[in-house]
Amino acid sequence: MPETIIDYQDAAVEVHRVVVGPVDNNVYIVRCRETGEAVLIDAANEHDLLLELCRSLGVRQVVETHGHWDHIQAVEAVRDAGFDVAVTRADAGMLPAYDQILEDESVLEVGRLRVATIATPSQTPGSMCFAVEGTPLLFSGDTLFPGGPGNTSFDHSDFGTIITSIEGRLFGAFDPDTIVLPGHGVGTTIGAESPHLAEWIDRGW
Repeated sequence: MPETIIDYQDAAVEVHRVVVGPVDNNVYIVRCRETGEAVLIDAANEHDLLLELCRSLGVRQVVETHGHWDHIQAVEAVRDAGFDVAVTRADAGMLPAYDQILEDESVLEVGRLRVATIATPSQTPGSMCFAVEGTPLLFSGDTLFPGGPGNTSFDHSDFGTIITSIEGRLFGAFDPDTIVLPGHGVGTTIGAESPHLAEWIDRGW
């Protein structure tokens, strides 16, 4: 199996990460330690590597945080290999193909794990975060990073919308010790970022 970074593990779950592609996308594999079943978050790039990890770590499904090009380059390859790909309806048209639609406030069962879906319109209208129930884990895609929100300079992005998503659906819903694992770069916590919301609003990005 290719070497991965272990971002988190406890008795129930382990989180593997690899960094792929020209803009260093984080790809996460969230694995139930009891059953060995897993889900891959963002089939971003380097499909041969991701397929090897899918097979060795028990991946049953692929979910996309959003439809930006750098997060979906391996989608066709993983679908061709037999893995279902899920994305929100609002971002589905950005993918070359998909199998399932992700609904807000639903639960994905990954072995014994329950992964909650949280719609966070931001960089794209259909951006979504994922939280593993009973753990401190929150996968934020490109919605929230250390130091602020994701880039909203794209045609379909809006700064006010991303701030609303972050304030109401992340800061307002998760404990300060929640670990935030973003689509690029290093992780952070809700507690480290939430005191700076007003600064981000003032600076406008």
